[in-house]
Amino acid sequence: MPPPYRRALTRALALTLAVASVTLLGPVTPAGAAEIPRAPGHRMVPGYQGAPATASPVPGQAPPQHPYLAPNGRSGMHADAAGSGTHPYPGPLGRSPEVVGERIAPVGGECATATFDTAGRLLTVCGTFTGFLLKLLDPRTLDTLAEYKLPQRSSTVEAISRLDFSKIFKDTSGGAYFYLDDRDRVVLADSRQHVLRIAHRQNPDGRWEFVVEDDWDLTGHVPHDCVSWTNLFPSGTCDPVTSVMPDWEGRIWWVTRLGRVGTVDPDTSVIRSVRLAGEEIQNSFSVARDGVSIVSDHALYSFTADPDGTPRIQWRQTYDRGTGTKPGSVNQGSGTTPDLFGTDEEYVAITDNADDRMNVLVYRRGADVPADRRLVCSVPVFGSGRSTTDNSLISWGNSLVVENNYGYENPASLLLGRSVVGGATRIDVRPDGSGCDTVWESAVRSPSTVPKLSTANGLLYFYEKEPNALGIDAWYLTAVDFRTGERRWRKLTGTGPAYDNNWAPVTIGPDGTAYVGVFNGIVAVRDTA
Repeated sequence: MPPPYRRALTRALALTLAVASVTLLGPVTPAGAAEIPRAPGHRMVPGYQGAPATASPVPGQAPPQHPYLAPNGRSGMHADAAGSGTHPYPGPLGRSPEVVGERIAPVGGECATATFDTAGRLLTVCGTFTGFLLKLLDPRTLDTLAEYKLPQRSSTVEAISRLDFSKIFKDTSGGAYFYLDDRDRVVLADSRQHVLRIAHRQNPDGRWEFVVEDDWDLTGHVPHDCVSWTNLFPSGTCDPVTSVMPDWEGRIWWVTRLGRVGTVDPDTSVIRSVRLAGEEIQNSFSVARDGVSIVSDHALYSFTADPDGTPRIQWRQTYDRGTGTKPGSVNQGSGTTPDLFGTDEEYVAITDNADDRMNVLVYRRGADVPADRRLVCSVPVFGSGRSTTDNSLISWGNSLVVENNYGYENPASLLLGRSVVGGATRIDVRPDGSGCDTVWESAVRSPSTVPKLSTANGLLYFYEKEPNALGIDAWYLTAVDFRTGERRWRKLTGTGPAYDNNWAPVTIGPDGTAYVGVFNGIVAVRDTA
C-alpha cells in the first residue's frame, strides 16, 4: 500500500478509536462474556488446518520457583521469574478445538498479561480508552467476576486529544506488565507512578471484589508531570513506570521508561532508586538468586541491592543497538526481556538491534566472569534488512526460540490482508558452552505475539496471520513442534482488526486452555475431543 494511503488508513482508524472512546466514559459493570465481532470473510478462510498432535513432553528442568511469585507458568507475562516463556500445563493438541472470547469494550479492551490464582480463575489487565481494568474472569466462560478500574495513561489522553495513536501502541506502562505473588495478589505499577498490591475476595453474597492492600507512591523518585485531561500541555517531565518484579529477598523492583531502576521494601515502605542516564527501558526484566537482569536500549545489566535497598550494578554489557528504530520495535534497542536459562542456570540471553540482521546474544551470568569470556555466542537470524523482535525469547534447557516481528507497528499495519515476513528460529547452546547452533528455521508468520512453549506436550504456540489476496484478515492460534519446527495445526480465532493481538502473549492455563489477548479483549482456544 503506498505511504499516503497507509497514512490515511491509519488516521481513519485513529478517528474511529477516538469517537468510539467517548462511549466508554461510563462505569463498566461486571457481566457475562460478549462475543468479539468478526469481520466479513470468516467463512471464506479455513477454520482449521493440519491434524491433531500427540503430546510429547520435552525433558529438562523448569526454572527455579521464585519464593514470592505464584507457581511457574501462572505468575506473569513471561510465565516465571526467569522469563522462560514456558508453561508446565498441556496446551491444546488440536482435537476439535473450540474458540470463545470476551469483548471488553466497543473498541480496544485488549487483555495482555494473563495469570491464574490457586483455583484457576483468570486475572488480567485490559486496556481501554478510559483506563486499564484489572479483571477477574471465569476461565471457562470468560465471564467477568470482578473488576477494578486503574487510571488512564497519559499516552491515551495524547492519542485522543492529538489523534496520534502511535503513543498508545508503543507505551508499555500503566500495568500491562504485572505479576501475581505467592498469595494470589496482583502487584502492578499504575499510570500515577504508584505500585499497588491488590487482593481479590468473595463476599458472603457470592460476589467477587478487588481490595487494594498496599499503595506505594514513587512520585518522590520519578518525574510525574504527565499529560492528563486537566494538564494537556505539561512543562515538566513524565517518566512512566514500565514493570515490577520481586527479587529473591522479597523487595519489589521497578523500572521506568527513562532509565530509572528502583526498589520498594514491602515491610518498611522504604524506596530507593538510581538512574541509567540517557538510557530507556521499555521491557520487563527477570530475576534469579544471583541478581536482577535488566536490558535498556544501550546495554544488558545485572543488578543486586545494597543492604538499604539501593540498586547496584554487578556487571554491564553493551550490544549493537543499530542506527534507528526498526518497524516492529518500540525503541532503538533490544526488544527482549532477558531470559535466564541453562542446564546449570549459567546463561542470560537477549537480542540486539543490529541494522542488517538481528542477533541472538547469549552471555555467561556470573559476576566474576572475565569481560572477554562473557559472550558465548552471537547468532544472526532472519533475512537481511528484515529482522527484529519486540518479544521475549523462549528458553528451555539450553534451547532458545526467537520469532520475527519485522514490519508490525499497530493494528493498522496488517489491514486488508497484509502480513509480515515472519519466521521463527530455534538456537541451542552447545553442551560444552563453546558456542551456539541453529537447530531449525520456521516460516510461521506471528506478527507480534509473545509465543509460549508447553513443556508437557512439546508444542510451541504462536498467533499467526498469513497474507490474503482477498483482503481478509484471518488470525490463527498455531501449534509448532518444538523439536522440528514443523507447523502441526492451526485454528481460526476470528477475522478483522478486533482479533489482532497487538503484542499480547499466548498464555496456557492450568486446565489446558490457550488464551490470547486481542485488540478487542481476550480469546480462549481449547480441545473438545
